[in-house]
Amino acid sequence: MRLLVAGGDRVDAGKTTFSVGLLASLRRDGYAPLGFKPRAGNDYWFDHDDVRAAVGSGRLYGKDARKLAAASAGDVDPETINPVHRLWRPTPGMTGLLGESGRTFLVDRVTGEEGPEFVVNADAEADGLLPASVAESLPLADARRVESVSEFNEVMRERYLPAAERLAQRVTATETTVVESYADIAVPLSGVSFDAVAVVEPGRARVYDGERYAKARDVASGGPREGQLEEYVDSVVEMIEPLSTVHLQALGGEARADPEAVADAYVGAYDALIDAAER
Repeated sequence: MRLLVAGGDRVDAGKTTFSVGLLASLRRDGYAPLGFKPRAGNDYWFDHDDVRAAVGSGRLYGKDARKLAAASAGDVDPETINPVHRLWRPTPGMTGLLGESGRTFLVDRVTGEEGPEFVVNADAEADGLLPASVAESLPLADARRVESVSEFNEVMRERYLPAAERLAQRVTATETTVVESYADIAVPLSGVSFDAVAVVEPGRARVYDGERYAKARDVASGGPREGQLEEYVDSVVEMIEPLSTVHLQALGGEARADPEAVADAYVGAYDALIDAAER
């Protein structure tokens, strides 16, 4: 069973809370699920505690991947379920190397065949934007450095795309999976079919048949051959009706931190999602 959790809002849709509760619910039902997050990122300023915790051990991952790994069956490292993680920092009034307004990427961690590899924004490094704690704690001596969009596109082809392909193969080969998308991107992985999809946003989860959702995504992006990876959720769901819409209650911080408590609170949504997957 392959389940996709996408977000109806770009920020703070509640995808990770919903996903870890879903993993806990599946484990209660006797499954051995793995959670995956194809892409993630955090901000050196706004997510500073999370950055310090990971970088302090010479690693780069975020709290979403850490929570998914902890809620999955077995002993799982965040880097193995999240092949691409980006570290940003705010740069008010500036445009980043990749055209970002008001922020720029510092370092990407890409999970290669032999472990983590790093890609560094050479301009940010030269301009002193790369914090000393990051430069000193991560193994960046042999990291690939990029100075232009064309160089970044080259390393995307060499490292990022193969990492995504390896993850897609793993997701397909795993019996029970929960894949969490990023931001409000409709489908975070190419070449993977899903049995059911939950679109999560504050106050509700809409449940869709996986095949119909995939077809709508293809139409929204111009067809399977012309489609772009980053099609937005709104463009997809405006063409199809959900199988069901389930209310999600607001949860306090203590409950959100406990996958079992989330599983209890959102049991109706999880039942609807699994029913859709088993149709």
